[in-house]
Amino acid sequence: MKQLLKLAVLFLFLLPGCSSSRITSSWKANSLQPQDFSKIIVLGLIRDKDRNLRESMEQHLVADLNALGYDARCSCDEYNPKSFENMTEEQAIAKLRLSGVDAVLTVVLLDKQRERYYVPGRVQFTPYVMYYNRFWGYSRTMYGRIYTEGYYSEDTKYFWESNLYDLKKNELLYSAQSQSFDPASSERMGDEYGKMITRDLVKNNVLTDRSGIPVKKAM
Repeated sequence: MKQLLKLAVLFLFLLPGCSSSRITSSWKANSLQPQDFSKIIVLGLIRDKDRNLRESMEQHLVADLNALGYDARCSCDEYNPKSFENMTEEQAIAKLRLSGVDAVLTVVLLDKQRERYYVPGRVQFTPYVMYYNRFWGYSRTMYGRIYTEGYYSEDTKYFWESNLYDLKKNELLYSAQSQSFDPASSERMGDEYGKMITRDLVKNNVLTDRSGIPVKKAM
């Protein structure tokens, strides 16, 4: 039964147009109105060995924020990995503000889990009366199940969190937790994630779609 549930979940994610990512919970500050930020930095907090994944997540979030009409930039393009090393909170915020940044959207990989499981070579369920009451039908069905070799498969689950901080007030405005199930690639996951988070930001009235308004580039 457990294997059938796994196969069913996998089938749903493989349906055309079906996303491998979903938001599990989100929160926003009380009575929050859409924010008019001048420049948003997207900051990926992901281990160095997953640098390509970090860049993909940042770039897709930036592209989707740009599509909403906001001036958003990747931290990987604006700053080197050691830009904020040994800085205090006040120094780091001052450095960001000096470059015109008034909001930070973080994307954090909280956990990454791999699960290996066995997939039977032949899974076939036939109504009782179709084979069980006839020796030959029963023996052939069981033979096929027993002697068809199965294989092992591995699923990967990613657990994410994104927070939006207002640097003018130095406070948290929005937070979302989500999961990505066995994405086809880091590019696919980044694309799904960026669209999912920006849609939720608009849905929760944190940001607004101002794509028809010319973007004023911050210095």
